[in-house]
Amino acid sequence: MSEIIKNITFHGAPLTLEGSQPDAGSKAPDFKICANDLSEKKLADYQGKVLIISTVPSLDTGVCDMATRRFNSEAAALSDDIRILVISADLPFAQARWCGAAGAERLETLSDYKDVSFAQAYGVLISELRLLARSVWVINREGSIVYKEIVSELTNEPNYEKALQAAKDSAC
Repeated sequence: MSEIIKNITFHGAPLTLEGSQPDAGSKAPDFKICANDLSEKKLADYQGKVLIISTVPSLDTGVCDMATRRFNSEAAALSDDIRILVISADLPFAQARWCGAAGAERLETLSDYKDVSFAQAYGVLISELRLLARSVWVINREGSIVYKEIVSELTNEPNYEKALQAAKDSAC
């Protein structure tokens, strides 16, 4: 596992990200994560769809809650060919409980708690916390990354407009 020193912070304190961070234009790395029903999910399960993947440290925090609710509300205006996945290291049971309480039915929450497979493949595993950094990835139907944002300060929100536009452009 490679270690990347990245200019991200939490309340100004620097953090270390682990893994290999793919660039926009490259093939999206595969991953193995857990659905809320404990079934395994991989990139291939979404073949032929445009994906917006939002990673968050924990759905039980203010900014993560706000970002996930925003993506859930934006999903109503998107084509059926676009899927929104929210990945965290929260346990699947906690994710399902959060979705029920938040009324989040237009996106899919997935857990990377077991193997941190996604976090390492996309270089967003925070070494100090064993949580995922806030990031947004858009993967086109062909499985290539067309948009990537690693949010530099964990307490900031991502650029929703750019991610949504990249997904819409890929769905055309």
